[in-house]
Amino acid sequence: MLENQDIEFKSVWKDEYLKWICGMANANGGIIYIGKDDKGKVIGVNNAVKLVKEVPNKIKDTMGIIPEVKIEEENDLLYLVIKIEQYPMPISYQGKFYLRSGSNNHEVTGSELDRFMLDRVGKRWEDLPVKNATFDDLSEEAFKVFREKSVKSGRLKLEDVEIDDATLLKNLGLYDGKYLNKAALLLFGKEPNKWVIGSYIKIGFFEDNDAAQTFFKAGFIESWGRGFEKIKMECEKMSK
Repeated sequence: MLENQDIEFKSVWKDEYLKWICGMANANGGIIYIGKDDKGKVIGVNNAVKLVKEVPNKIKDTMGIIPEVKIEEENDLLYLVIKIEQYPMPISYQGKFYLRSGSNNHEVTGSELDRFMLDRVGKRWEDLPVKNATFDDLSEEAFKVFREKSVKSGRLKLEDVEIDDATLLKNLGLYDGKYLNKAALLLFGKEPNKWVIGSYIKIGFFEDNDAAQTFFKAGFIESWGRGFEKIKMECEKMSK
């Protein structure tokens, strides 16, 4: 057995390993063995009985999670096994977030932290609500163009767009009934840069999302992937 994404060997316990536990909880879960060398050989720990009582309390007090901690024995040597589950919500240790990646553990900061937090709550950047934005910040001309082009392209029917703006945005997944989201402001806003500084629109998202679907329905883009196929076909024609 070698150290990997889900396995960590430690010869002795150190409180700094609480960061490793936090990182595993935020990744795929895993197991930390206390009393094994770097190759996974049991060398034992003298204070296993003490640790099996102290470690769970330290984990609970610092992170609010309760992993399985038990003592195992091999060749008359005691060692500790700490099993950590993957948690659906972000876990922090002393106000910081850690993430297990391969056999390494690192603090998550900046834009990586933003992506991590959004992913854990099942949201993407464009889905975030914009609390101070109202329908007065949206362009009627943008709605008009969208309605015309989406029907002309055949991707929406006339009855799909002959509804009020609020209902239209709800159907497009850009309005939750209380807040407009960032995608709504980028797609229909009078001044998109007011809400997302330095913003510009560039569709390059490979997964299904409401922002790209809105462009598709408006007829501005083909269904994702068809453009590549068309380029391939043209290249094959030119090579003949």
